Amino acid sequence: MGLLESKVAVVTGAGSGIGRETALVFAKEGAALVLVGRRKAPLEEVAAEITGAGGQAAVVPADLEDGNAAAGVIASAIATFGKVDILVNNAGHSSRVRSIRYVGTEEWNSVFKVNVEGVYRITQAAVNDMLKRGEGTVVTVSSMAALTPGLLGGAPYSAAKAASFNLMRGMNTELRELGIRACTILPAEVDTPILKNRPLPPDAAARATMMQPEDVAAAILLCAAMPQRTLVEQVVLLPTKPRDTSADLKAAREQRTVR
Repeated sequence: MGLLESKVAVVTGAGSGIGRETALVFAKEGAALVLVGRRKAPLEEVAAEITGAGGQAAVVPADLEDGNAAAGVIASAIATFGKVDILVNNAGHSSRVRSIRYVGTEEWNSVFKVNVEGVYRITQAAVNDMLKRGEGTVVTVSSMAALTPGLLGGAPYSAAKAASFNLMRGMNTELRELGIRACTILPAEVDTPILKNRPLPPDAAARATMMQPEDVAAAILLCAAMPQRTLVEQVVLLPTKPRDTSADLKAAREQRTVR
């Protein structure tokens, strides 16, 4: 029997990177998956891999910049599987322009819509379903940028990820006694597609020093699979060997326009 047998899990950003690896490992542990993302085709590929191995998966394309679409994901999940036991808030993106001196309003708002408003709307909908059964787990992938903000993550991303981290901490203060667990994963550099949006996208040598999506997925599974009596409130993940990011910081300092 798997660690997540009979559980229904919603995973956002499930078409690639950390979300994809999380969905696959959850399915191996017996969960039924609701796969969420902007692009339908990658979600269907992940769903096919899960169902091909004997698991259950439903695809719900949604742009989480739209708060109503984010909330609607939970309604779709309940319509398909009857409940939501686990929500993994993994979807997110950063700005191309990192500096507070130059970042434009459109980029700033886009980062906050996904990383804060989208998280709030989908979490609110999920928690209200979880409370009916007196238990549930929300895992949000924040970032080390929430703890050590700066040009590497960028001003919008650092601020937004700090907001989502505080949202999870506040949820624990409010809802732990009602059986709801809010867990935050705070990873440093992970080799995922989001790196393509940096002013200086890391090369192969830089990526080789980073954590991999499956490493973060293992931490997410830990939070979700822990016995209900135990809450993993936060997990900080770092590459074992640090790398020289001076060139990255220089590029971020100088980037003024969206390419």
